[in-house]
Amino acid sequence: MNRRIGSMGALLVAALVAGAVLQPTAAGAQEKTLVSGGIDSGGFGAPVIKFTGVADEFGVFVGGRGGWIINHTFVIGAGGYGLANDIRFPIGQDDAPHRNLQFGYGGAELEFIALSDEVAHFTGLLLVGGGGLTFGRYEDAVFVLEPSANLELNIVRWCRLNLGAGYRFVSGVDHPDFTNGDMSAFFGQITAKFGKF
Repeated sequence: MNRRIGSMGALLVAALVAGAVLQPTAAGAQEKTLVSGGIDSGGFGAPVIKFTGVADEFGVFVGGRGGWIINHTFVIGAGGYGLANDIRFPIGQDDAPHRNLQFGYGGAELEFIALSDEVAHFTGLLLVGGGGLTFGRYEDAVFVLEPSANLELNIVRWCRLNLGAGYRFVSGVDHPDFTNGDMSAFFGQITAKFGKF
């Protein structure tokens, strides 16, 4: 008897769940989503120059980024950057052998664009990725997190100039002469975007 009641209860619960799942939506009701309507796509490629500090020395990084623009507001893309100028160690010791530091990084980039149609507007950019350090025989892989805020100017329909600043967080440095703090620093950047916006 108890077994039969239990089976009937299970069937009743299954029927109620199935009814809730299969029940048609009310007339006129619309499903709510983050992106409504069609998706307007664009894209761009961009050379980038960054001015920053590396181990208390002035550093210039050059590289490029690109991305898919969704509804003139969101960008999903990637970028890569490398140290372009010579940073030699040890500094100020002419009788010691000098070695150049090499530092490059890149990763996935997410960008939010506010008021894209305005001549001057703002963007927020986040890079999440990794890179590598080389100093003499020393090589190390590092994690890089780089948020930035930018002022963007619409030059012509296919070109935008981006001026920004941010901070590069680096972790994973394992060297007796360098720390994570030596590779982490504030930076300024200039970006020229070319594409369909």
